[in-house]
Amino acid sequence: MSPVGFHNLAQIHINGEWKTAEVAKQTPLLYVLRHQLDCKSVRFGCGSGHCGACTVGLNGQAVQSCETPLGAADLQTVETVDYLMSNEIGSVVHQSFIDVQAAQCGYCVNGILVSLVLLFRQNLSPDRDQIIRVLDRHLCRCGTHTRILKAVDLAKQRLADLKLHVQGGLNGTP
Repeated sequence: MSPVGFHNLAQIHINGEWKTAEVAKQTPLLYVLRHQLDCKSVRFGCGSGHCGACTVGLNGQAVQSCETPLGAADLQTVETVDYLMSNEIGSVVHQSFIDVQAAQCGYCVNGILVSLVLLFRQNLSPDRDQIIRVLDRHLCRCGTHTRILKAVDLAKQRLADLKLHVQGGLNGTP
């Protein structure tokens, strides 16, 4: 029998599929995603929840997976950038980033995209303060903040235009 908190099974609904991980429940979700579940798009940045590179969706909320213990994701839904880019909102946000060349090295962009898609899923017309609050948790060491904001504005406009043409609104989940 294992000691309490060590090598427990956790089930995670990750990117639309149930997966099982066997590690200590206090292990950071980031390590489980990258090393056991092969989600390489989730990046290690600072390891202390300050840069946002490891951001994933947990039950529709953006969290830093480096400071989220696996136990918090047990029997919960986790979404990575790969999954979120496969829906209408995600593809619009992603294309907007490409069109304005918002990413330079690209290391931070996965976490930023996750946070923005989750924001747009809740509100297709966020105001500038809401956008800044979401982006405030992300560090871009290349300094492309102005281009990131241009990409967000472009995505916001495209989503508004698309909403007018799609009966029933947009589908925010893949």
